[in-house]
Amino acid sequence: MKDGKPVQLDLFSSLTEPKGPPPAPVLNGMYYEKATDKFVSFMLGKRHYEEPARGCKHPKEWQERIKRERAI
Repeated sequence: MKDGKPVQLDLFSSLTEPKGPPPAPVLNGMYYEKATDKFVSFMLGKRHYEEPARGCKHPKEWQERIKRERAI
């Protein structure tokens, strides 16, 4: 303070938001898992139930729609 004026420090100028990939969405519902060829049910992001695609008792139209729209 040479001339008697206070000096203002910007303590937050060096802080930045963390960069990185956005968090993955929490899965809910039925999905088709390509790696295992299974229909998998998720509840709040946790695996709940699995059903093999071969021999699946759901209608073919449903299976095709899930494979097309909800493949993971």
